Amino acid sequence: MMVDIQGLTKKYGSFTALDNLTLSLDEGVVFGFVGANGAGKSTTFSILSTLLSPTAGDAFINGKSVVREPKEVRKQIGYMPDFFGVYDQLKADEYLDFYGASYGLSAAERQVLIPQLLELVNLTHKRYEYVDLLSRGMKQRLCLARSLIHDPKVLILDEPASGLDPRARVEMRDILKHLKSMGKTILISSHILPELAEMCDEIGVIDNGKLIAHGNVAQIQDQLQGDKRLVAKVMDDIDKARAFFEEDPLVSSIEVIYGKNEIAFNYRGKTNDQVNLLRKAMLAEISIYALTEEEKDLEDVFMAITKGADEV
Repeated sequence: MMVDIQGLTKKYGSFTALDNLTLSLDEGVVFGFVGANGAGKSTTFSILSTLLSPTAGDAFINGKSVVREPKEVRKQIGYMPDFFGVYDQLKADEYLDFYGASYGLSAAERQVLIPQLLELVNLTHKRYEYVDLLSRGMKQRLCLARSLIHDPKVLILDEPASGLDPRARVEMRDILKHLKSMGKTILISSHILPELAEMCDEIGVIDNGKLIAHGNVAQIQDQLQGDKRLVAKVMDDIDKARAFFEEDPLVSSIEVIYGKNEIAFNYRGKTNDQVNLLRKAMLAEISIYALTEEEKDLEDVFMAITKGADEV
């Protein structure tokens, strides 16, 4: 595995910012970290980037310990913070040249690499522009280029699309898809939940310092406690169908959509219960020709899971 987090904990006095986080990611995975402000995302990324020491636990990047081998870890990662900083005296190519030199790349290597990185992040036309004059989206892409300058195996991107307009978010997403195709392992934190679902292979939901769900979108949906939202399409006599559903103890919150001859309702049962429901409907001569489950997007999942965590 490329990223192996084992019981990471970070405390500030009596406050626990990160609580026994354990997580493993294989090489080439794009992982999305979802959580509200203060949930523990940035704390985790700071520890993985060796900028912060954990109170307990450890994490390994390509086998290197962030606690015992921070210098080796820094060779393996490219870190993009959520705040770019101010570099008003540097042009875009000078900015990359500075960081390339910091990583020990020769002048000849930097001369070849910098144009390639600028092309990758669609900033070739801004090569000689001062960094401070770039738009926020361009600064974010330049910061991403900087994090790639030493060809790291793992990218840690803290809110890479924060504050970007729709076009800039699309550009950032396309670049990340390209990096995924190059085999990079990418960790992204974001509040733009539908975009994470589109970009990521796996998603983790963190709340109050605890990882409360982990998996692909479908797996996280399966972890939800609560009702499914089903929609039944009936051929005729929708009032008879409604009366049928009202009698079922697993059905609640019934809504009749007369114009479409549909009945939407919350259902607490499992898959075999749905089979029995359809069987009973047939015996009761309820002409249901379709029964579908409304898909929840990632925002629905996130709100439901975090609400459940708060109630524990």
